[in-house]
This record gives sequence, C-alpha cells and structure tokens, in this order.
Amino acid sequence: MPQVTVTLPDGASLQLASGAPVGDVAATISPRLARAALAAIVDDRLVDLSYPLEHDARVRIVTPDSPEALHLYRHSTAHLLAAAVTNLFPGAQCGIGPATDEGFFYDFVVERPFVPEDLTAIENKMRELAAADLPYDRQMWPREEAKAFFARRGEPLKVQLIDEKTAGQTHVSCYTIKDKDTFIDFCTGPHVPSSGKLKAFKLLQTSNAYWKGDARNQPMQRIYGTAFLSDAELKAHLQRLEEAKKRDHRRLGRELGLFTFHPWAPGSAFWLAKGTTLFHTLANYMREVLFPAGYVEVKTPIIFNKSLWETSRHWFHYRPNMFIIESEGETMSMKPMNCPGHFLLYASEVRSYRDLPLRFHEQTPLHRNEASGVLSGLTRVRQFSQDDAHCFVTQDQIGDEIERLIRLVQRVYDDFGLPFTAKLSTRPEQFLGEVATWDHAEAQLKAALERAGMPYTLNAGDGAFYGPKIDFDVTDAIGRKWQCATIQLDYEQPQNFDLKYIGADNAEHRPVVIHRAILGSIERFIAILIEHYAGAFPLWIAPLQAIVLPIADRHAQYAQSVLARLVAAGLRAELDDRQEKIGYKIREAQLQKIPYMLVVGDREATEGTVSVRSRSAGDLGSRAVERFITDAREEIDAKRARSDDKAVA
Repeated sequence: MPQVTVTLPDGASLQLASGAPVGDVAATISPRLARAALAAIVDDRLVDLSYPLEHDARVRIVTPDSPEALHLYRHSTAHLLAAAVTNLFPGAQCGIGPATDEGFFYDFVVERPFVPEDLTAIENKMRELAAADLPYDRQMWPREEAKAFFARRGEPLKVQLIDEKTAGQTHVSCYTIKDKDTFIDFCTGPHVPSSGKLKAFKLLQTSNAYWKGDARNQPMQRIYGTAFLSDAELKAHLQRLEEAKKRDHRRLGRELGLFTFHPWAPGSAFWLAKGTTLFHTLANYMREVLFPAGYVEVKTPIIFNKSLWETSRHWFHYRPNMFIIESEGETMSMKPMNCPGHFLLYASEVRSYRDLPLRFHEQTPLHRNEASGVLSGLTRVRQFSQDDAHCFVTQDQIGDEIERLIRLVQRVYDDFGLPFTAKLSTRPEQFLGEVATWDHAEAQLKAALERAGMPYTLNAGDGAFYGPKIDFDVTDAIGRKWQCATIQLDYEQPQNFDLKYIGADNAEHRPVVIHRAILGSIERFIAILIEHYAGAFPLWIAPLQAIVLPIADRHAQYAQSVLARLVAAGLRAELDDRQEKIGYKIREAQLQKIPYMLVVGDREATEGTVSVRSRSAGDLGSRAVERFITDAREEIDAKRARSDDKAVA
C-alpha cells in the first residue's frame, strides 16, 4: 500500500497509508491528542481532521490551545446557528456565516424579522444540537450537482456563492449536520469534528442586512453571536459587552453634549460646542506633532472631475462608494480620499531630489457613500476628516521614512494611553501593477518593521489595490481592538500620475508615495477615545477642563474673576452661576465628567483661593488660584514632556 511521510512540528516523522485522514496523525501520536484534536494545519493550510493525506506533508494538529482554535470554534458555531434556524424556520434561506473578531454572524432570508423570543428558541435548539454531539460531515460533491441541489431547495444565494468561490473546480465541499432533520450547507470549511465540541456560545442580537452589504440586493436578517473555548472566557466577554454598553459613544456623546445627528444628514455628525473643541484639540495636536517633523499642511478641493478618479483608477475600483455629481454636462465626485489631489499638487512644480522627502498633510472633509444600513454613530459615517498625509520619497529613503512613521505611531498612541500591535497586509487578489513590484514593496515594509524592532503579524491578501500596507490596531480599556493607523507603500499611483523628480544625475526619476494616517478618521478616533475613557477624558484633551461653582449669588463676582484668570492661562473653563444648590452643581459637573470643579464661597473670596474638587479623587482642599493654574498646566504639560522625550517622525 502506498505510504506518505508526515513531518511533525518537532521534526519527527511518521508513516501513514496514502489517503488516510489527517486525524490519524493525532491518533498515532497519542489517544489524548486524538481526543483534543479539532483540525490540522497541513502545509500551512487549515483543514478538517477528515482531510485525506495523499502526499508527503508537514502537519500540526490544532487543539483548543492552538491560535487557530477560536476562529474554528466560531465558524463552526455559526453553522450550528444556521442548522437551528433552518430547523425552526422551514424555508429560511442561508446566506453567509463567517467568524469575526468578536464572534460570528449568519445572514438569512426569512418571512419576518427575528424577535428576541426567536433568539431564545434558536439558542436552545443550538444547545440541543450541541448536546447530541453530531458530526460535521464534510462531503465533496460534483460542482454542478451541488448547484442543482441548492437551486431545487430554493437557495439561489448558495448557487451564487458556489459560482463565485469555486470557479474552475470540479467538486465543492458541503457540510452535513444530521439530526432528525438534515442541515446541508456549502462551505469551504474547515469545522470542528462534531457539535459536542461547542459549549460556550451566546446569541446576542439581530439586525437588518443586505446580501453582500449592498442595499440594492436581497434584504436579509442577521443574527450575531459569540463563542469561546470555555464558559469562563464567555462570561468575561459578556461582562465586557455590558461595560461596552455603558461606554457607548453614541449615548455618551449626547449626554456629554459632544455631537448629535439628524435624519436629514445621515452619516454626518453635528458637532456641538464641546465636541467641536474636542475635534479641534485632536486636529491641532496632530499639527503640533507633525510641523516640526517637516510636514506641510495643504488644502485641496472637495469636488473633482471624474478624470482624476479615472487616472487614479478609483473610478473603476471605488465608484460605488463615491458621491457622484452631474453638473453642466460634467461628471464630478466628492472626494473620498485625499491622495489624488496631493498627486496633482506634487506634479504642479518641478521637484528635485533635494526636495524629498516631501510630506503633504491635510484634514479637509471626505465623503464616502456608505450604505445606510451600516452607518453607526461616529464609527461609520459618510462625512469625516483624516489626519491624512502623503510622503513622496526616493527608493533610498523608504526604509528611514517608514521607521520614522513607526516612531510617530508609538509617540501618538503613548500620549493617549493606547497599546497597539502591527500587521503587514500583502497583495490582494485584485491589484494594480506587477507581481515583482509588489514583492519588492512588501520586502521594503518587512525590512523597516524588523529594523524598528516592531513585532507584527501577517495579514495576507488584505493590502490596498495599489500597494501593501502596515496597519496598527489599538486596544482600549476593556480589551477591544480598533484598527487605526495605516502606512501604505505605493509604487503604482506615481506611475499613473507620471510623477517625477530630478535626481543628482540630472535625470528624471519616479518617486515612491507613502500614504499614512495615524488617528485615521478623526470622528472614529473620537468614538474610540470616548469609549476608552468612558467619557472621562484626561485633562489635556478634555473639552471642558474646569468649572467654577459659586455657592451663592454674592460670590458670582469673585467667581467671574477666577474664570477670567483660568481662561487667560489657557485653560478651557466655564462658570456655573445658576441659582441651584452647590451639591446639585457638583453632581451635574461630575455627570459631565469635568476634570476639576472649583467651589468658591465667602472664605475663598476673602482669601483669594478656590476649593478644588477632582472628578476622580474627590475633595483636594483649598488652593490659591495661581497654584491651581500652575498644577493644571503641569498636568497638561506632563503629556507633552513625555512626548518630547521620543523621536519625532
């Protein structure tokens, strides 16, 4: 009988019969490993335990301790959800059910929207199926036979998925979960061996959705859930979700008087006074960081002729997300990004190698035609601003510039107390340019990360269509990750726009463009900060840093003089001179999460002091006004002192 050689992670090897399932590797090693096995990595590919070994291969068994296990659990639980829904709702059509960073979801076409009672029934059915320990049976069907099966069953979306995902294949994988009813789903897999592996899961909510996220497509109902490897992890996650509700930026934004929305301007925030202050504080902070580093702030038009977008190729790749304007026979678009405008600025003058690096920075509003169903507070909007920049460099300057940008990311996120991680995103399926150019660009980014000593993970296939990129995820106070900063290397657009510089050899050369944003969307970053700090901003970015609280009307004049001194010292302060009891004023200020409350009464007016109350530490006692101002300025400047110790990009 033909044999295959399996090489294990420790370098050992073993022989198995050709065609044996990879699960036999675990059984051969030990009964304990066989019981724990969930899937396997065969030559860097995650597969089911039933996957046949038909050639020599490197094999690693996936167990609950493996990094791939959680994604596998969540994907398998999504299919368990689909099995329960089709059991309880005959005629339901299944869409897609991917695992996500927070759990999973599955989209369905059903006769009516799901209600909370439905979620309870569906989850109970899932637990029943899990307790039955039903196998996830993977079968390879002839492609046309699979399409005919799903067409007969009234599931055209599955037929479409097979067409899209298996072009050129003769067979496709389908999974069966068989109880009293048989659930069959087209899926590329893999899954856990059986439903009994799935115990720690919870359905969370439902929402409206559309097939492929496009409002022009089939309306669907989405069910969100989460799954973990243990009940303890699930319980901790559900507690984080409860904490997240308390920190929801949409609620806190209203309560703290930062922003509001109106249905006549969907996806566009109305910034109230304090929110506008916060917005400008962040925007100006980035200017303070960048200007000493040689950035030039520019402003480019909001509306461009479609010729610009045709040149940049966005017209062919991004048009559905652009707001189109027809005017006097011309087709125009509101800009969804700044880069093409910066290319026109670069090309407006003759550039020398002595001018490079040339760094353009811009914060003008951008507009993207997001589907109404995905708009969400400040995190998904149609109008937004970025701390956007494009660095034009020579080939020899790429490494140094990337390292400088990595240090810039470190500085900014340290100032906000946000830990972060990096990931390198490589060539996607749809890309511009040549493979060799992409390989060279990716090598440049890897080298810069390694020289900077920056650990990173590989995010294969997730690069922009014009170049690879480094993305940075920040982790907030309750452990959630948010993708923020990005550094993107672009060889393609300088060619599209015929960008040039005169080299030391007096010949024309092509620059390389580095796209970069650190905060990303300022709107989205504010949402992250609101939830990270639960609205209790540190003093240096708090929209209102101090409030003066006179005890009685006779103290109003002294309170006004205190306020004037605070404002003259550059502090953001207000006066609450309402005819309310001082306890009520303090409670109101506390609810507004104002860092400092300065109470003034007879003694304070006589002594020229204020009674200081901290949002977090409570009563701090009496201080001279100038002493409070000095202490507040030192607290604000402490952030800048920490920043100034770091290398500036």
